[in-house]
Amino acid sequence: MSSAVRVRELNLYRRYFDLVAAGRKSIEVRVRYPHLADLAAGEVIRFRIKGTEESCDVLVKRVTAYDDFEALLDGEGAANVNPTASRDEQLANIRAIYPPEKEAFGALAIEMQLIKT
Repeated sequence: MSSAVRVRELNLYRRYFDLVAAGRKSIEVRVRYPHLADLAAGEVIRFRIKGTEESCDVLVKRVTAYDDFEALLDGEGAANVNPTASRDEQLANIRAIYPPEKEAFGALAIEMQLIKT
């Protein structure tokens, strides 16, 4: 029986990847898609920049579901999601990535810790 930790690969935009890789971003925001419904503390996420070989691994510390992105930003603190942008800027950026029909699934806050390699 294997005790290997499951590693999920997710794409990330450069500006967010750089914050994660520097250890400055502790909360990743995702839509509550069915394929992420069972994401749990203890798993590893390998973030990639699409079309490159660049990646970094994080340990999932906690996953919290929210009804929408505003509730997530209020609950988690905007600075933990992106220390370089205001709450309003972040909300606009997130909604530019995920339109209303995606946000309707709900939002996930993934608390993470960079795994130094």
